[in-house]
Amino acid sequence: MIETTLVIPMLNANEPEATVVEIVSADKAFVNPGDILITIETTKAAADLEAEISGYFRLVAGENQTLRVGEIYGYITENPDDSLPQVNAESAADGIENVDLRITSPARILALRNNINLEILPKDRLITESYIRGLVQKSLRREIPVSNQLLVYGAGGHAKALMEMIRATGKYVLAGIVDDSTTLKGKQVLGISILGSGEVLELLLEDGIENAANGVGGIIDQVIRAKIFERLIEAGLYLPAIIHPSAVVEESARVGLGTQIFANSYVGSEAILDDMCMINTGAVISHDCLVGRYSHIAPGAMLAGAVIVKNNVLVGMGVTTAIGVTIGEGARVGNGSIILKDVPAGKIISAGEVWR
Repeated sequence: MIETTLVIPMLNANEPEATVVEIVSADKAFVNPGDILITIETTKAAADLEAEISGYFRLVAGENQTLRVGEIYGYITENPDDSLPQVNAESAADGIENVDLRITSPARILALRNNINLEILPKDRLITESYIRGLVQKSLRREIPVSNQLLVYGAGGHAKALMEMIRATGKYVLAGIVDDSTTLKGKQVLGISILGSGEVLELLLEDGIENAANGVGGIIDQVIRAKIFERLIEAGLYLPAIIHPSAVVEESARVGLGTQIFANSYVGSEAILDDMCMINTGAVISHDCLVGRYSHIAPGAMLAGAVIVKNNVLVGMGVTTAIGVTIGEGARVGNGSIILKDVPAGKIISAGEVWR
């Protein structure tokens, strides 16, 4: 018996199809809610499609196959050998308006935690945790703060470079530094006082400091940087993008909140920088690239056109890539390496390596 019909969601309103780039769960494999079934990509976005119920995953699509939005890629069945109907791509696409809400378990939990009404969520796509975080972030964007006072979280080397960049923009007044080291309270960095640990964020917001920037570079541990961003969001602070005056960002490029673009870097036409990523000094992000949330493109790295860098990726200094490659989530690409083919999620590429 078929328990659920699985269809391709809409990732981008302007792209009516997506490509199956990875089959994670094998045909007839038993899956539980939250298990990743396949990964799909368009030219502008990517998504892991997850099981919403337990059962046997019956795959009817192939790797590298391009499917229309609404087209069936599989089923969840009660038994591994249940018979399957013939797939009609046109009828599947025509019926996309009538499908129920498809939302991953982590996304549902996050939505309920933030009092987001599930009934208002779109039914033409798979709702992921990243999508819900975007809604939460937008709720913080409801009004750009009138105040230009800005707080920096962190007091190390990256924080110093960030503070210099903030001053160069002329848009904000550095109101203070927050750092979790108990020995630094009351001291100064570049003439700016350290006001205390992260525990004072809410109090500083009450005092009228509404803007914040993440001054932790996270080269050793990207997770630390991500956690600080989450802490700033939870405290209700607004995270403006910080762009050095010498950086070139083409008009058609999109820059997310909390993103930092350092001196002499370049962001090309229709490139997308997700929220809270970092484009470091002298890096080149060519046309149609996508850089995911929390990812760090280090000084002097050069991404050719249409490169996809997924979330939580570190691309090291002086790295160069071929056109159109994808660097998987959580990967670390060593300094000076050359990337000529896709990099799997979590892969570590050694410094100077030619990956082909």
